[in-house]
Amino acid sequence: MNVTTHPNVAVIDDDASVRQALVRLLRSAGHQAQTFACAQEFLQYPDMDDIGCLVLDVQLPDLNGLELQTALEQLEHGPSIVFITGHGDIPMTVCAMRAGAVDFLTKPCDADTLLGAVANALQINAAQRSRDRTLAAERARISSLTQREREVLGGVVAGLLNKQIAAELGICEKTVKVHRAHIMEKTGVKSVAELVRICEHVGPETGARTRSAAEPSPPARTLS
Repeated sequence: MNVTTHPNVAVIDDDASVRQALVRLLRSAGHQAQTFACAQEFLQYPDMDDIGCLVLDVQLPDLNGLELQTALEQLEHGPSIVFITGHGDIPMTVCAMRAGAVDFLTKPCDADTLLGAVANALQINAAQRSRDRTLAAERARISSLTQREREVLGGVVAGLLNKQIAAELGICEKTVKVHRAHIMEKTGVKSVAELVRICEHVGPETGARTRSAAEPSPPARTLS
Protein backbone atom coordinates (compact mmCIF):
# COMPACT_ATOMS: atom_id res chain seq x y z
CA MET A 1 0.00 0.00 0.00
CA ASN A 2 1.31 3.44 -0.92
CA VAL A 3 1.78 5.80 2.01
CA THR A 4 0.86 9.43 1.42
CA THR A 5 3.36 12.08 2.39
CA HIS A 6 1.10 15.17 2.22
CA PRO A 7 -1.06 16.02 3.95
CA ASN A 8 -0.08 14.39 7.19
CA VAL A 9 -2.22 13.24 10.11
CA ALA A 10 -1.25 14.05 13.69
CA VAL A 11 -2.53 12.32 16.80
CA ILE A 12 -2.42 14.09 20.18
CA ASP A 13 -3.32 11.94 23.17
CA ASP A 14 -1.66 11.59 26.55
CA ASP A 15 -2.38 7.84 26.66
CA ALA A 16 0.52 6.02 24.98
CA SER A 17 -1.54 2.90 24.26
CA VAL A 18 -4.21 4.99 22.53
CA ARG A 19 -1.58 6.80 20.45
CA GLN A 20 -0.06 3.52 19.35
CA ALA A 21 -3.42 2.04 18.42
CA LEU A 22 -4.45 5.11 16.45
CA VAL A 23 -1.21 5.44 14.57
CA ARG A 24 -1.32 1.73 13.60
CA LEU A 25 -4.87 2.18 12.30
CA LEU A 26 -4.03 5.33 10.36
CA ARG A 27 -0.90 3.86 8.79
CA SER A 28 -2.80 0.73 7.82
CA ALA A 29 -5.13 3.02 5.85
CA GLY A 30 -2.21 4.64 4.02
CA HIS A 31 -1.77 7.78 6.09
CA GLN A 32 1.57 9.08 7.30
CA ALA A 33 0.86 9.74 10.99
CA GLN A 34 2.79 11.54 13.72
CA THR A 35 1.99 11.21 17.42
CA PHE A 36 2.29 13.70 20.27
CA ALA A 37 1.67 13.30 24.00
CA CYS A 38 0.56 16.88 24.64
CA ALA A 39 -0.41 20.12 22.95
CA GLN A 40 2.88 21.91 23.62
CA GLU A 41 4.82 19.09 22.01
CA PHE A 42 2.70 19.48 18.89
CA LEU A 43 3.08 23.27 18.87
CA GLN A 44 6.86 22.82 18.74
CA TYR A 45 6.65 20.47 15.75
CA PRO A 46 8.63 22.15 12.92
CA ASP A 47 6.53 20.75 10.06
CA MET A 48 3.12 21.74 11.41
CA ASP A 49 2.11 23.20 8.04
CA ASP A 50 2.22 19.66 6.62
CA ILE A 51 -0.51 18.48 8.98
CA GLY A 52 -3.84 18.22 7.20
CA CYS A 53 -5.80 16.46 9.93
CA LEU A 54 -5.39 16.52 13.69
CA VAL A 55 -6.92 13.68 15.73
CA LEU A 56 -7.17 15.42 19.07
CA ASP A 57 -8.06 14.29 22.59
CA VAL A 58 -9.92 16.85 24.71
CA GLN A 59 -8.32 16.05 28.07
CA LEU A 60 -4.59 16.82 27.86
CA PRO A 61 -2.01 17.57 30.57
CA ASP A 62 -1.23 21.13 29.42
CA LEU A 63 -3.53 22.91 27.01
CA ASN A 64 -6.76 20.99 26.59
CA GLY A 65 -8.04 20.14 23.13
CA LEU A 66 -10.42 23.09 22.90
CA GLU A 67 -7.67 25.52 23.95
CA LEU A 68 -5.34 24.08 21.33
CA GLN A 69 -8.10 24.42 18.72
CA THR A 70 -8.31 28.12 19.57
CA ALA A 71 -4.53 28.52 19.35
CA LEU A 72 -4.41 26.85 15.93
CA GLU A 73 -6.90 29.35 14.51
CA GLN A 74 -3.96 31.76 14.23
CA LEU A 75 -2.17 29.55 11.69
CA GLU A 76 -2.36 30.38 8.01
CA HIS A 77 -2.76 26.72 7.11
CA GLY A 78 -4.10 25.05 10.23
CA PRO A 79 -5.17 21.40 10.24
CA SER A 80 -8.75 20.22 10.19
CA ILE A 81 -9.60 18.72 13.58
CA VAL A 82 -11.29 15.47 14.57
CA PHE A 83 -11.86 15.30 18.32
CA ILE A 84 -11.84 11.91 20.00
CA THR A 85 -12.46 11.72 23.73
CA GLY A 86 -13.83 9.62 26.54
CA HIS A 87 -14.96 12.67 28.50
CA GLY A 88 -17.12 14.61 26.09
CA ASP A 89 -20.53 16.18 26.66
CA ILE A 90 -23.03 18.07 24.52
CA PRO A 91 -21.84 21.62 25.38
CA MET A 92 -18.25 20.60 24.68
CA THR A 93 -19.25 19.06 21.36
CA VAL A 94 -21.21 22.14 20.35
CA CYS A 95 -18.29 24.40 21.26
CA ALA A 96 -15.84 22.33 19.22
CA MET A 97 -18.08 22.10 16.16
CA ARG A 98 -18.89 25.81 16.20
CA ALA A 99 -15.16 26.51 16.23
CA GLY A 100 -14.75 24.46 13.06
CA ALA A 101 -14.05 20.87 14.15
CA VAL A 102 -14.91 18.33 11.47
CA ASP A 103 -16.14 15.68 13.92
CA PHE A 104 -16.39 14.88 17.62
CA LEU A 105 -16.08 11.17 18.38
CA THR A 106 -16.39 9.26 21.65
CA LYS A 107 -13.92 6.60 22.82
CA PRO A 108 -13.91 3.74 22.14
CA CYS A 109 -14.43 4.69 18.53
CA ASP A 110 -15.22 2.33 15.66
CA ALA A 111 -12.26 2.10 13.27
CA ASP A 112 -14.31 2.75 10.14
CA THR A 113 -15.97 5.76 11.76
CA LEU A 114 -12.63 7.27 12.69
CA LEU A 115 -11.08 6.62 9.29
CA GLY A 116 -14.11 8.15 7.61
CA ALA A 117 -13.82 11.26 9.79
CA VAL A 118 -10.10 11.56 9.01
CA ALA A 119 -10.72 11.17 5.27
CA ASN A 120 -13.39 13.87 5.43
CA ALA A 121 -11.09 16.17 7.40
CA LEU A 122 -8.27 15.71 4.88
CA GLN A 123 -10.64 16.46 2.01
CA ILE A 124 -11.88 19.64 3.71
CA ASN A 125 -8.33 20.73 4.48
CA ALA A 126 -7.17 20.10 0.92
CA ALA A 127 -10.08 22.16 -0.43
CA GLN A 128 -9.25 25.03 1.93
CA ARG A 129 -5.58 24.97 0.93
CA SER A 130 -6.64 25.05 -2.73
CA ARG A 131 -8.83 28.11 -2.06
CA ASP A 132 -5.94 29.75 -0.21
CA ARG A 133 -3.61 29.13 -3.17
CA THR A 134 -6.17 30.61 -5.55
CA LEU A 135 -6.58 33.70 -3.36
CA ALA A 136 -2.79 34.14 -3.10
CA ALA A 137 -2.48 33.94 -6.89
CA GLU A 138 -5.26 36.50 -7.34
CA ARG A 139 -3.62 38.84 -4.85
CA ALA A 140 -0.31 38.50 -6.68
CA ARG A 141 -1.97 39.39 -9.99
CA ILE A 142 -3.63 42.46 -8.49
CA SER A 143 -0.35 43.47 -6.84
CA SER A 144 1.34 43.43 -10.24
CA LEU A 145 -0.79 46.39 -11.38
CA THR A 146 0.69 49.88 -11.40
CA GLN A 147 -0.92 52.64 -9.35
CA ARG A 148 -2.58 54.11 -12.46
CA GLU A 149 -3.87 50.69 -13.48
CA ARG A 150 -5.40 50.28 -10.01
CA GLU A 151 -7.12 53.65 -10.41
CA VAL A 152 -8.55 52.56 -13.74
CA LEU A 153 -9.51 49.23 -12.22
CA GLY A 154 -11.49 51.08 -9.56
CA GLY A 155 -13.51 52.78 -12.26
CA VAL A 156 -14.03 49.60 -14.24
CA VAL A 157 -15.27 47.66 -11.21
CA ALA A 158 -17.55 50.58 -10.28
CA GLY A 159 -19.16 50.24 -13.72
CA LEU A 160 -17.92 53.50 -15.23
CA LEU A 161 -17.54 54.02 -18.94
CA ASN A 162 -14.09 54.65 -20.39
CA LYS A 163 -14.87 58.34 -20.93
CA GLN A 164 -16.08 58.65 -17.29
CA ILE A 165 -12.88 57.06 -15.99
CA ALA A 166 -10.83 59.34 -18.23
CA ALA A 167 -12.64 62.41 -16.92
CA GLU A 168 -12.14 61.38 -13.31
CA LEU A 169 -8.43 60.69 -13.76
CA GLY A 170 -7.70 63.59 -16.11
CA ILE A 171 -6.41 61.37 -18.90
CA CYS A 172 -7.63 60.65 -22.41
CA GLU A 173 -10.06 57.85 -23.20
CA LYS A 174 -7.50 56.08 -25.40
CA THR A 175 -5.13 55.87 -22.43
CA VAL A 176 -7.89 54.32 -20.32
CA LYS A 177 -8.39 51.65 -23.00
CA VAL A 178 -4.66 50.88 -22.94
CA HIS A 179 -4.69 50.54 -19.15
CA ARG A 180 -7.76 48.29 -19.29
CA ALA A 181 -6.01 46.04 -21.78
CA HIS A 182 -2.99 45.82 -19.46
CA ILE A 183 -5.27 45.04 -16.50
CA MET A 184 -6.94 42.22 -18.42
CA GLU A 185 -3.57 40.80 -19.45
CA LYS A 186 -1.98 40.99 -16.00
CA THR A 187 -4.98 39.56 -14.14
CA GLY A 188 -5.59 36.87 -16.77
CA VAL A 189 -9.33 37.54 -17.06
CA LYS A 190 -11.52 37.68 -20.16
CA SER A 191 -14.50 39.67 -18.90
CA VAL A 192 -15.49 42.48 -16.55
CA ALA A 193 -17.57 39.99 -14.58
CA GLU A 194 -14.49 37.87 -13.89
CA LEU A 195 -12.49 40.96 -12.96
CA VAL A 196 -15.20 42.04 -10.50
CA ARG A 197 -15.25 38.54 -8.98
CA ILE A 198 -11.50 38.65 -8.35
CA CYS A 199 -11.72 42.12 -6.80
CA GLU A 200 -14.54 41.01 -4.51
CA HIS A 201 -12.58 37.90 -3.58
CA VAL A 202 -9.33 39.72 -2.85
CA GLY A 203 -11.08 42.54 -1.00
CA PRO A 204 -10.27 46.21 -0.32
CA GLU A 205 -6.55 45.81 -1.05
CA THR A 206 -7.40 45.87 -4.77
CA GLY A 207 -8.06 49.59 -4.48
CA ALA A 208 -11.32 49.07 -6.42
CA ARG A 209 -14.23 51.26 -5.43
CA THR A 210 -17.67 50.03 -4.50
CA ARG A 211 -20.71 51.44 -6.23
CA SER A 212 -22.87 53.85 -4.29
CA ALA A 213 -26.35 52.56 -3.52
CA ALA A 214 -27.77 55.68 -5.17
CA GLU A 215 -25.72 55.19 -8.33
CA PRO A 216 -27.57 53.24 -11.01
CA SER A 217 -25.97 50.10 -12.36
CA PRO A 218 -24.92 50.36 -16.01
CA PRO A 219 -26.07 47.80 -18.56
CA ALA A 220 -23.83 44.76 -19.05
CA ARG A 221 -21.19 45.27 -21.71
CA THR A 222 -17.91 43.85 -22.90
CA LEU A 223 -14.57 45.53 -22.40
CA SER A 224 -13.67 47.95 -25.13
